[in-house]
Amino acid sequence: MKRTLILIVLLLSALSNAQEKRYFDTPFGGGGGYTPAWYIHNLDAVNDQLRLNNIPEIGESGVFSSGGGGFIYIGFIQNLRLGGMGFGGTTSSDASIAGVQKEARYTFGGGGITVEYTLPFIKQIGVSVGTVLGAAYQKIEVYKNSGAFGWGNIWNGFTGSDMVTDYSRVMENNYWLLSPTFNIDIPFYRFFIFRIGAGYNFSLGNEWTIENDKDLAGVPSDLNGDGFFIQSGIFVGFFSF
Repeated sequence: MKRTLILIVLLLSALSNAQEKRYFDTPFGGGGGYTPAWYIHNLDAVNDQLRLNNIPEIGESGVFSSGGGGFIYIGFIQNLRLGGMGFGGTTSSDASIAGVQKEARYTFGGGGITVEYTLPFIKQIGVSVGTVLGAAYQKIEVYKNSGAFGWGNIWNGFTGSDMVTDYSRVMENNYWLLSPTFNIDIPFYRFFIFRIGAGYNFSLGNEWTIENDKDLAGVPSDLNGDGFFIQSGIFVGFFSF
């Protein structure tokens, strides 16, 4: 009995040491997974117009985004990892006024490559600073209609007939993206990590167009892709910090 207890203690001690053991002197591995986030864009210019039309505002506190990403430590440069990510989200608001349906919809998305450096003086977890380099877009759609459509009726406006209640506009902004980031990755059994992080999007070269890619003039300068975001994530792979 005593020998059995000693064997169990030695076995537990060995397992504990194995879990604490670092496989490499510097962070190593990689993987990918799901990265939900919360993006905060300045939509004041849109909401000003919605209030004038008695429609509830959109994106006042931010917009939820679904996405994915991944990374791998490149090895020949210690603590440096490269990867990629993508994201996208949408929100909308609508109202019925005197039998007329009005709706505004905001959609955004993008993606790019990620370059990150894991701080070497923090062990067991990965604390990384870096940036995202990529491209993104914003799309604003506004609609006004009776809610009743027929194949013949939708062509009336195209041929010149009067359509009092039917109206729609689609506006889009395409831009380059530069996003400094800060991420904390917490490993579980070296094959899973949980991420929490944040960053700021800088939009470069905003170009607003409307309908069939026609230039849209006079867009307020603060209606762009700039803004903070908070990110989380669950990654699957192999991770040694």
